[in-house]
Amino acid sequence: MSTFVYMVRHGESPKEGNERTRVLTEKGLVDAQRVTDLLKDEQIDIVVSSPYIRSISTVENLAKKIGKDVLVIEDLKERIFSPDGNRVSDQELAPLLEKSFLNPDFTLEGGESNADCQQRAVTVLKELLNTYRDKKVVFGSHGAVMTLMMGYFNDHYDLSFLKNTTKPDIYRMEFNELELVNVQRLWSEEVEVSS
Repeated sequence: MSTFVYMVRHGESPKEGNERTRVLTEKGLVDAQRVTDLLKDEQIDIVVSSPYIRSISTVENLAKKIGKDVLVIEDLKERIFSPDGNRVSDQELAPLLEKSFLNPDFTLEGGESNADCQQRAVTVLKELLNTYRDKKVVFGSHGAVMTLMMGYFNDHYDLSFLKNTTKPDIYRMEFNELELVNVQRLWSEEVEVSS
């Protein structure tokens, strides 16, 4: 038997605002329904999420569809880039990510390093892999923390991978206990929304 983790990167959200409270755009809401349509027949056992609104909103309809609540886990939040909790601009983020993936201990004052983010998130992932062994778990996630969790098990999941992900995006990870044995991208821009 295998345990399956479905990493779901959140849908589109506004480019300004607080990391914790930013919501989904109209496109993000439409795509969240597409996420539900894509995963509703996967026999999901549990839906967990980062505490950030845009992440919860991307997976909450799926949770409702399978008769579950979203289990919100603080340590699945996105990497902390700035101490004030506001979104870092795209112009600032690109060089910050470059430095962070070259040096996992690099951080801005008051922020968090890739190494620290990866450690806290992978600790949760391992606990869930043990608790929900041979089950199917959906993770409402974010680009950087998702990449760092996946990269812990296979270094193919690096900055280049992150740059090629979309909002939303879905990766089904198959585990044999704590060993990652397969990853399949499930998201496609061609997914149809059911009426």
